[in-house]
Amino acid sequence: MYKLLFVSLMFLAVGLSAQTYPKREFRAVWVATVNNIDWPSKPGLSTEQQKKEIVDILDMHARNGMNVVIMQIRPAADAFYASELEPWSRYLTGTAGKAPNPFYDPLQFWIEQCHQRNMEFHAWLNPYRVAQNANEPLAANHIAFKHPEWVINYGGKLYFDPGIPATREFVVKVVNDIVARYDVDAIHFDDYFYPYPLKEDFPDENSFAQYSRGFLPERKADWRRENVDILIKSLSENIKKTKPWVKFGISPFGVWRNKADDPDGSETTAGTTNYDHLYADILKWQKNGWIDYCLPQLYWQIGHPSVDFATLSKWWADHAYNRAMYIGQALYKLEAASTVPEWKDPDQLVKQIQLIRQIPKLDGSAFYSSVHFKRDLYGFDKELREKLYKYPALVPQMPWIDKTPPSVPYHIKKKGHKLKWKTSKTGNELDKAARFIVYLNQIGSQFDAKNPENIFTITNHKSIIIKPNSRKLQRKYEVRVSAVDRLQNESAASKVKVIKL
Repeated sequence: MYKLLFVSLMFLAVGLSAQTYPKREFRAVWVATVNNIDWPSKPGLSTEQQKKEIVDILDMHARNGMNVVIMQIRPAADAFYASELEPWSRYLTGTAGKAPNPFYDPLQFWIEQCHQRNMEFHAWLNPYRVAQNANEPLAANHIAFKHPEWVINYGGKLYFDPGIPATREFVVKVVNDIVARYDVDAIHFDDYFYPYPLKEDFPDENSFAQYSRGFLPERKADWRRENVDILIKSLSENIKKTKPWVKFGISPFGVWRNKADDPDGSETTAGTTNYDHLYADILKWQKNGWIDYCLPQLYWQIGHPSVDFATLSKWWADHAYNRAMYIGQALYKLEAASTVPEWKDPDQLVKQIQLIRQIPKLDGSAFYSSVHFKRDLYGFDKELREKLYKYPALVPQMPWIDKTPPSVPYHIKKKGHKLKWKTSKTGNELDKAARFIVYLNQIGSQFDAKNPENIFTITNHKSIIIKPNSRKLQRKYEVRVSAVDRLQNESAASKVKVIKL
């Protein structure tokens, strides 16, 4: 315990030593649709009401400095988009299988609205959940009626059996369909693979007997892990085959294994772990390069006696294996009525962000979940806007996918306060410009492209009006433009133009 406390205090001291403004940082928020947690606020809203909620949510997150939205589009073998494979979600219209009326495609609208605000859209799916309640009515065209042998009732909830090859193939088919038809930036899975264990064992005796692949009964846990491995590897290969630029991310439970159970485990005493209870060997996926980012859910405070946030942050950073590593933060726990003193104080989340920024190989975080930004956060959201996320940030690069930047913008023309430019139309899809960074620095000051304070704005347009204001009135500024591709690779800055503001 004393060792954990010492580690926590050590990293906390480093984290508080200076305010930093990284130019690249993963700044994400989860938007959960299951049980209408975040959106829509309730089932059965009109199309216009649903769209308004989307716009309001994204405007709020844009103000708070977010650059990624992780939105749950398939909470329970259903769809928040037009699909021939699965029915419309009951969380959308109130009736499973019923489309929005007047019709619109929520997924397409979310993507368009995110990209307009220069946010990445990560499509969040649950692979095996069929129903939160085994007694709830499923749509008549649900795949569970065609293949009832795929479905298991466990603890009053319905799941696809991960041990059946056809269920894994179906999940891959669903993901391929999304990637092929929609301009998503990433596919995202959370911590739910095999369900969290109950007193009784998961009833997969039939699939084990039929598809054991030579595993003996005493190695059933290894068989379950391999079932999940097969799914993850297949998804990874199919996503990149369909669209090489689409990322694949996993947000696991915060503990892989305890050190007491594995020398590679963390200095924790968690009652549940990914490896032993959810049959998800995250480290294997990282080592094999099957996933592009890992986003462990560290929903505990700094100094927690069993699962310390600082200890786990450092552990996950040490196990990134040359893939992106971000941290999930528990915004939902920030509450004045909390029985845990640390969660009464918004500074807990501030300290966590500062700590993350001080640990090498950690490149940002995500907040669970969106709806909590609508309530009183005792100044935390203001801290984001005015300090921590004061300046815009690019999403971190993924050079193992692609590291070639787009061409430098050219033909920079200025007329009054309007600036416009051109970009090369040659090159493959990976290297085309997706957005542009406009840099602004006062003449006489040193320009530094690595300093986000020099970023005037990030835009997906090829022109911009730089309006003068009283603070900068009658001063001359240098303006430069760079191009950024869909994988966040940035070109060199353009030739300089001078503008008086």
